[in-house]
Amino acid sequence: MKSKDFTSGLRSMSVDELNDELTAAKKELFNLRFQNATNQLDNTSRIKEVRRNIARIQTVLSQTKNTVEA
Repeated sequence: MKSKDFTSGLRSMSVDELNDELTAAKKELFNLRFQNATNQLDNTSRIKEVRRNIARIQTVLSQTKNTVEA
């Protein structure tokens, strides 16, 4: 149910806010990967969660762009 709440929150954002959220998620993923490479990461499942959140953000962005073009 958490992903539905996250997705519904994304749908209420503007395109600029979505781009900012996407940038922040990509930075977080980079930091998590860096921590994992240096054996400092305790919760490795967070990488998977952030990757899925990035995909959700990109999906909402593409849907928003398609509705604007149509």
